[in-house]
Amino acid sequence: MAVHLHILGICGTFMGGIAAIAKAAGYRVTGCDANVYPPMSTQLAALGIELIEGYGADQLKLAPDIWVIGNVVTRGNPLMEAILARGDRYLSGPQWLSEHVLQDKWVVAIAGTHGKTTTSAMIAWILEQAGSRPGFLIGGAPRDFPVSARITDTPHFVIEADEYDTAFFDKRSKFVHYRAKTAVLNNLEFDHADIFPDLAAIERQFHHFVRIIPGNGLIVANACDDALQRVIAQGCWTPVEWTERAEGWQVGAVDTAGAFEVAWQGRSLGRIEWDLSGAHNRANALAALAAARHAGVSPETGIRALSAFGGVRRRMELRGEARGVAVYDDFAHHPSAIATTLEGLRARIGTRRILAVLEPRSNTMKLGVMKDRLPASLAQADRVHVYSAGLGWDPQPVLAPIADRATAHADLDALVESVTAEARAGDVILVMSNGGFGGVHEKLLARLSG
Repeated sequence: MAVHLHILGICGTFMGGIAAIAKAAGYRVTGCDANVYPPMSTQLAALGIELIEGYGADQLKLAPDIWVIGNVVTRGNPLMEAILARGDRYLSGPQWLSEHVLQDKWVVAIAGTHGKTTTSAMIAWILEQAGSRPGFLIGGAPRDFPVSARITDTPHFVIEADEYDTAFFDKRSKFVHYRAKTAVLNNLEFDHADIFPDLAAIERQFHHFVRIIPGNGLIVANACDDALQRVIAQGCWTPVEWTERAEGWQVGAVDTAGAFEVAWQGRSLGRIEWDLSGAHNRANALAALAAARHAGVSPETGIRALSAFGGVRRRMELRGEARGVAVYDDFAHHPSAIATTLEGLRARIGTRRILAVLEPRSNTMKLGVMKDRLPASLAQADRVHVYSAGLGWDPQPVLAPIADRATAHADLDALVESVTAEARAGDVILVMSNGGFGGVHEKLLARLSG
């Protein structure tokens, strides 16, 4: 009889991925969440996974072999309290994954404040094109695969390695569970202000990660990042390959379409021909090539694979066009990511107007920790519309340095009306949020069409 897992918080991207992997591995999987809605609910239902709305203690009657607990679950949750009171066996999602999936795998783990999803998708695609057929768990929707998580019988497993805490009962970062052999450290900035007091606290968690990578492994790290330099300087027992450094991996000549040369130790290895924009994507590509080479794929094969890389949904994704106005969607929510995304779009579209529509939705942004960096991060936008509902701070004084081109809206319909009223043919509307943003993309396109 199949081992039964019941997953609390199953509709999150990570926990939903664990559910899909467990189901494919032969487990009986059920789960619950406070918000059971598409697309994750329909994806899980299609896999034959029973979903329960809410966290009622009556779910104890399911009597699973293991309760798998997502990090959205806190003390006071009625089902969790009942599990604790009865003394049932429970594990965090990362611990379950480590013990039951990753134990005998060559794990390629991608960490960093920005670029984890895209770099993970790049590495999985390179390994796929090389015939390695890797397993993976990616915190987004890669265009080159029909799923964001899968398990295979091959050695390699690619995982997006998040620094967020594991569970209410395990405050270590998720990535310490993953047994990485190849580790990518893309960048490191202050984020997750709800759980980390400062950048030094995050650096400490990254060093915990570095400390457990084996001596026959590899760390790929961005030499331009001072915080990563400090992390490695705390002590490192693993070879390091640096990107953006002359003796390591470098970006060579870049053309106007975004194609670029890749160099290793000053020697050109080939040219990636793609239409992805921005220095951040080029940096992600270097890291992906380095990690894939350690996993056994030649840079030449990696370059060919990346030239056919389809990208990730919600990363500069064109959602539609109406009345000559293009509407793009991007996951950017941290000021650094907002600036990089806008710079990449500006390089792609030239002098066309950019109407930036921003929802500061992350916990860090809601707390206002990064609010003073917003005006500078929006420098490349011709007009800025900020959705202010749910914020713990007033955006108007924050936006004062760009008051001549920025507006805040507490009402979503009013925001849509304002943006579409000023949009004209040739403009690009760039929506930036790490959430669903109330379906604003469809609202904008419908209003433009109307």
